[in-house]
Amino acid sequence: MNKNQDFQQKFGEALDADDLYFEVTYLDSDCGRIRTESFDDAAAADRFASRCVAGEDGWAVVDAIPAKVRRAAA
Repeated sequence: MNKNQDFQQKFGEALDADDLYFEVTYLDSDCGRIRTESFDDAAAADRFASRCVAGEDGWAVVDAIPAKVRRAAA
């Protein structure tokens, strides 16, 4: 199994187990820096991302991240 397939399988297992958190990466227009915020709830992450896109140059990306990555014993 290649790395991509392994990741897809672990990601699918995390989706089934509700072991996800959500990261919003966005442009902070006040200081011009790219920042990241973490959320436990997809709806809260989406609301935050929507507020970040308010300006003309604003952007935000929401990523679903598995909370735990289980490692196989060597």
